[in-house]
Amino acid sequence: MQTELTAEEKSKDEFFERLAKLSEEMVAKHGKDFSMGALVLAARWIAENRAGALKTN
Repeated sequence: MQTELTAEEKSKDEFFERLAKLSEEMVAKHGKDFSMGALVLAARWIAENRAGALKTN
C-alpha cells in the first residue's frame, strides 16, 4: 500500500531535487572539493543562524 506524500514531504523532495542539481552543476564547474566545501559551509551558516531569517521547528 502506497500513501500519498503530504505537502511538506513534497516540498522537501523538491528541495532535495534542486540541491542535487545544484551539487551536480558545482562539481561539473569547480570539482568535488569546492562543492563539498560550499555545502559544508552552508550547513555551518545554518547551524550558526547566519543564513538569514530561518524557520525553526
